Amino acid sequence: MKLQLLCLGLMLLCTQGEGDEVVRRNFDAGKILGNWYTVEEASSKRETIEKGGSMRVFVESIEPMEDSALSFTYWTNGECKQFSVISNKVADGVYVAEYDGYNVFRIVETDYTNYVMFQLWNFKAEGNFQLLQLYAREPDVSGEIKRRFEHFCHKNGIGEGNIIDMTTVDRCLQARGEK
Repeated sequence: MKLQLLCLGLMLLCTQGEGDEVVRRNFDAGKILGNWYTVEEASSKRETIEKGGSMRVFVESIEPMEDSALSFTYWTNGECKQFSVISNKVADGVYVAEYDGYNVFRIVETDYTNYVMFQLWNFKAEGNFQLLQLYAREPDVSGEIKRRFEHFCHKNGIGEGNIIDMTTVDRCLQARGEK
């Protein structure tokens, strides 16, 4: 019996801290505040995330606001100009924002300390599209998290050819004071 308790205790100790809990609802916006990096983007209209595309933006930070809104600070590709977008909360993990059309997006999942995934629908006269984004606290994430994101893309009808690994392009890191 003592040996079983010892083994159980060792198992619990060894697994403690292994990976953070994945959250898919009841999000705490206060836990996603701070600096982030754009790691991967996927779109049903690839041209929106290619060089010069309106949605080829690189996140720097997410800041919760007092009225439950979120403020996103981004850099544009190419010119590396900084801008912010305020999004208003409409439900748990669901927000709306005006940027190159009307956008409704949701937090898909996060572990707060490593990554967050977003699903966005953009509506405008020229046509609608879906955008999926993977942000991370560090400039890159593990292969496991990338595979999880890519599986989510496929599940939502976005194929491999419409997923771009943003860690291989100029993400304006020098403009934000990094190498």
